[in-house]
Amino acid sequence: MKNLLILLIKLYWRIVPPSKRRKCIFRTSCSKYVYAETTASGFISGLKALKYRFKNCRSGAYIIETSTREIQIILPNQQILHETEISERFIKNKNQ
Repeated sequence: MKNLLILLIKLYWRIVPPSKRRKCIFRTSCSKYVYAETTASGFISGLKALKYRFKNCRSGAYIIETSTREIQIILPNQQILHETEISERFIKNKNQ
């Protein structure tokens, strides 16, 4: 099953051009994160990573700026992502 999940991710990378992929709010794209989790820790970990990213890399997240001028994103599950975890395109858009 691990190999099947890895194969599906590789097919996604080959078939769907980067310009057509959904833009991820995380610094490490969802597919790369799930791929890394699956190869390092196995199928179950890969599925858990996929579920986590699917639930949280959607609308419902919102950007805030703290009093110390740090950019953060609050995910739908109320988890807070700090600048080091947020896609650079969100940080650039917030600063413009």
